[in-house]
Amino acid sequence: MVRRRLHRSRIRRLKELLWPSRGWRRTLRYLVHRIRRLPDSPYSIAAGFACGAAVSVTPFIGFHFAAGALLAWAIRGNVIASAIGALIGNPWTFPIIFLWTYQLGTRMLGVAGAETLPEEMSLSYVLAHPWRMLVPMAVGSLPTAAVTWGASFWVVRLAVIRYRRARRRRLQARPGRRRPPLAPESGR
Repeated sequence: MVRRRLHRSRIRRLKELLWPSRGWRRTLRYLVHRIRRLPDSPYSIAAGFACGAAVSVTPFIGFHFAAGALLAWAIRGNVIASAIGALIGNPWTFPIIFLWTYQLGTRMLGVAGAETLPEEMSLSYVLAHPWRMLVPMAVGSLPTAAVTWGASFWVVRLAVIRYRRARRRRLQARPGRRRPPLAPESGR
């Protein structure tokens, strides 16, 4: 009943994933709007988003959505918010995230990065020697994920609480439609 009339090809869907046809600003505004309107407590929404964001800085591409959802479920976070939070890791941000986590991991392990990697990095080298890059990136992603979780949790929680307060005021201020006051937000 509610479907597209013209189905998009796989190439078109991939292109939309890398560069939305309606623009990044509109896409980001839509995602922020979706997070704010999720029907759950501010804690649950913020914890879910933070789980997805924290998992997205790990080098385990392909498992971000599942790991974020599992972690969010374990701490009673919103699973949908975790999927939105996992979008922080995307083809545009992965190079920056991976470079940061690799360099941090090599410092934490006490290994000089220039000594372990060739001067010209290629996909064949990465596939032939996955542990030379994966271990430092995994180690470097742990503190990065912890900082990402904390920062995104408090930012999203505060944004949801403020949005709900403003929305409650707007609904109560509508002329002709007096509604009983809404229950206060549980700050949990």
